[in-house]
Amino acid sequence: MISKRQIQKDQTRKELIEVAFKQFAAEGLSKTRTSDIASAAGVSHGTVFAHFATRDDLLIAVIDEFGKRVAGRIHELASGGGSVREVLQAHLNGLIEVEPFYMRLVSEGTILPSSAQSALITIQSAISIHLNQAADHEIAAGKIRNIPLHLLFNTWIGLIHYYLSNANLFAPGESVLKRYGTELLEHYLGLITITAVQAYDENG
Repeated sequence: MISKRQIQKDQTRKELIEVAFKQFAAEGLSKTRTSDIASAAGVSHGTVFAHFATRDDLLIAVIDEFGKRVAGRIHELASGGGSVREVLQAHLNGLIEVEPFYMRLVSEGTILPSSAQSALITIQSAISIHLNQAADHEIAAGKIRNIPLHLLFNTWIGLIHYYLSNANLFAPGESVLKRYGTELLEHYLGLITITAVQAYDENG
């Protein structure tokens, strides 16, 4: 049986992660201090380190939480045989929910500690696997072009990252993915989809 003290400890940890999520998104990954997070959470500075040995450990926990939020729906689709469109739409929907934090990851990713970079790469790899599984079926069915699977994901994520990196130009003061997500999705699908004319040409 879980003790009341353990339940309270787990709740405090979750609250710290949630507050840190918002602080990192608002102030930046490199500028946010653990003292800022403690103040925003209404706890002592020492409480943060009672749950996370280092600032990097807290950042990794936040990145892990980001991954859970983005990948949750994609996991459901993958297990149910979701199409490429459905997987990409689920990915967009997940990113929109955490867009401010993800923008920080995109813009500051190169200066993250190696442990945090590894956590992010693991998340991106999991999403890539789900996209590749859906793409395998549609390539075999002749619905999308036979593009190397790593290029399928890298082209998609590169498109998303370009718009996020230039959000102040594309959608100042609002969500760039809410504004352009559907357009980006349709553009990407247009690049990889085999049209009826192409199918006819290939089959003679």
